[in-house]
This record gives sequence, structure tokens and C-alpha cells, in this order.
Amino acid sequence: MEDGNHTEDDDDDFNKSNDNIVSKDGRFTDRFFTKDTGKKEEEFIGDNQHPSSQQHPRNPKRMQVKSILKSLGPGVITGASDDDPSGIATFAQAGAQFGFGVLWLAIFQYPVMATIQEMCARIGLVTGKGIAAVIKSKYSNKVVYPLASLLLIANTINIGADIGAMSASVRLLFPQIPFVWTSLGFAIFMVISEILIPYNRYAKILRYLTISLFAYIATAVIVGGDWQQILSATITPHIEFNSGFAMIFVAIFGTTTSPYLFFWQASEEAEEDVIRHKIREIGKGKPQISRKELSLMRVDIVIGMAFSHLIMWSIMVTTAGSLHVSGVTDIETADQAAEALKPLVNTFPYAGEMARAIFALGIIGTGLLAVPVLAGSCGYALADAFGWKEGLGKKFNQAKAFYIVIAASTVIGLWINFANIDPVKALIYTAVINGVVAVPILFAIMNIANDKKMLGNRTNRKLSNVIGWITVFIMGISALIMGFTWFM
Repeated sequence: MEDGNHTEDDDDDFNKSNDNIVSKDGRFTDRFFTKDTGKKEEEFIGDNQHPSSQQHPRNPKRMQVKSILKSLGPGVITGASDDDPSGIATFAQAGAQFGFGVLWLAIFQYPVMATIQEMCARIGLVTGKGIAAVIKSKYSNKVVYPLASLLLIANTINIGADIGAMSASVRLLFPQIPFVWTSLGFAIFMVISEILIPYNRYAKILRYLTISLFAYIATAVIVGGDWQQILSATITPHIEFNSGFAMIFVAIFGTTTSPYLFFWQASEEAEEDVIRHKIREIGKGKPQISRKELSLMRVDIVIGMAFSHLIMWSIMVTTAGSLHVSGVTDIETADQAAEALKPLVNTFPYAGEMARAIFALGIIGTGLLAVPVLAGSCGYALADAFGWKEGLGKKFNQAKAFYIVIAASTVIGLWINFANIDPVKALIYTAVINGVVAVPILFAIMNIANDKKMLGNRTNRKLSNVIGWITVFIMGISALIMGFTWFM
């Protein structure tokens, strides 16, 4: 998860040449020149106070914590959007079907996902480009177009499945509302929000939506069971040689190591470069990145992926402890999935209704978080491939093609819901598709992450390469085994 050996120290120090001046309003500021932005910047010090006369010097530890908290963004959003309705359905089905036997995958996949997402984030941060643009630079249009097309297909199906699950969740609470109207309403709302709400505010909204996932942590604690058995299953691998396990294995890898997360992560880091004035816009210019910025990015990734896998583990514990032990091993409806949350409110009146409400809010909240990420990654990928202007920080008239792709992928995904496919099954099949599509894209990312011409001394270290290539191998073999068992 770390970059290559650092022999240069020019990016370790900001080399600020400070000169304290008094601004027009009588306030002292600290003006300095930064290598990263190439501009003079000002830091407010106080009203008519010289730095040397400040009564309360800053606490370095507090400043460090605040700096880390402020840096949380793309990684946390990526981690939370990974637990989208497709992820929730997949993890719920895994727990219901195989009980505690799949808990070990949450621990096993944490370093995998953290490593892969760190690579994508580093590529975006260091190059100032999205994944598709970097693939285009390294290879050619003959490579980037098929990969972008695979992403577009997988994302569109995923969007449709997520919108369907959100609508099915609403019908748990209000069965009289037509499925068509709720689906249309969600699609229109998310497209308008992504186009009209400024990026900074939009990113904050996405972070707040992650709160809905905490219901599964609370339920896992309440459902519990034999905690010695749970902890043992969490660290002890369990594998079954049958088509059902092969499908769930690929689906879990597909929903945690999804292609859209690769593209989103890299493009959001490039978007951050724009916000920090390191580049004019995505794909324009080469940002100068300090070691501190890389460290903060990694903290963001580590925390975001830890949150994602905690939710994954909690959902599996919840469904294993409530559904599997009751003999429910195949989740076919949203109502069945909601039953897993019933232990959380079992002592309250109308426990069934409350469980359905909590489940519905969780699905809707994660859907509102994930669908814009899915549609956004489509926009970034095609904009990179065709050289369009891009970025959620731009207004519609500044990046029309980018936003049209976002709208189109959401609308096309919406129509999948009228194909008479069960929403819960569609979510699981979506995860399987993502697991298959991720393999060739991961192969390209691994090669880019080791390209010194593109990343300089920010290439992979040995551990990242070992984890990355093992992941490519496991996902590739798993997809082949799943395909083989299906046709047997």
C-alpha cells in the first residue's frame, strides 16, 4: 500500500518563505509561497496580533487530528458506497445461506480492498487524471474503449438494481405507492442533485448518508450468538466446493472490489487536486504531491475501507444469527431481508414494521449514496476516454457531455426495473457481473501502478504488488470456476 522508495526530499518540506504583513483591514496574515500550488497563499493569524504575541499557540496533536479529519472524503465515501444495496443484498444472502462460514471474507478482503483503492487513489492524486485517461495514455484507445464499455455496462445494471431495491424498500412501508413512480422519483432526484449541487456540499451530504449503515452494527451486537464461534469463523477460512459458494464468493469480491470504485476513487482524488489549485482541471497539468498528502490519502483509504468491512461483517453476522439459524437460507424478497433487522427492535411494539422501516432507510440511504457514485464513475470514465471536460466541481454548461452521461446511465439503469426481474436477485447478479468485469480492469491498474514514467517514485512497493497480483489471480480463477460449475 505504499509507494516506491523516496530519494527526493523536495516534496517533504514546503520550503515556505514567510513574511508577515498587515492586510488592509489591519489583520496580520502569514503569506508564503508553496511549491505545490506555485502561488502565494495567506493564513489568517488574528486581529492586530503579531504571531509572536499570540497567547494560545496551536496544539500540534490537535492540529494533526483536525488535519486527518478534514482529509476524510473520497476514501470514506468510496467505502460507504461499497455497501450499496447490491452489497447489502449480497452480504445478507451470504450470511443467510452459509451462516458464519463467510465471516472470514470480511477480514481477508480488507487488505485487498485497501491496497487496490490506495493504488487507484495514488494514480489519481499523482497524475491528476482518472483511471481511463491514464489507461489511454499508457496503452491506446483500443484498450480504454473496451474497458470503459465494460464499466458502463456493469454500472448501468448496478444502477438499475439499486434503484429497484430502493423502490422495493419504499413499498415495504407504503405498499400503495406504485413501483414505477418511486423508481422515477429516485432517478430524477439523484440526477438533479448531482448536476445542481456544488461538489463540496455534495461530498458532505454523501458522508452524512453513511450514518444509516450503523443499524447493522447495532443489530449484529444484539443478535450475537456464540461469540467464540463468531470470532473463530472470522479468522478461519471456510470454503465449500459447490456452485452456490462459488457464486457468492465471486459476488462478494465483485461487490467489494467493484470497477466503479476504482474509477471513482482516482477521479475524486484528481478532483481534490483541482480544489487545492494544484492543477487547472482534471487531466490538465501534473500536480506536485507531498509525502504528507500521500499519507493523509492513505489514512482516508484505511478508515473508509475499515468502515466498509465492518458493515459487511455486521450484515453477515446479522443474517446468519437471525435468518440462517431460523432455516431461512435464501433471501428472495426485500421483506425477508428486512426480517434480519427485527432483533434490533424486538422488544418494541410493532417490531416487524420498525424492522422494515430501518431496513428501508438503510437501503434508501445507501442507494442515494451509491447511485450518484456509479453514475459519476460512468461520466468520469467516458470523459477520460474521449477527452471531454469533466468534474462535479464544474457547472452543467462547463461539462455538458460529462453530466449527460451521468443522466443517461441513471435513466437507462432505471428501465432495467421494468424487465420483471426480482430486485434482490438482480442485486446479487450485479455483484457477480462486477466480479467478472473487475479482472481485466485490475490487470491494467496493476501495470499502471508500477509504471515509473507515469508515477515517478510513487510506484507500488513489493507488498502492494503481492496483494494486488494475488487478487487478480483469485478473482480470475473464481470467475472461471463459477462459469464452469454453472455449465456442469
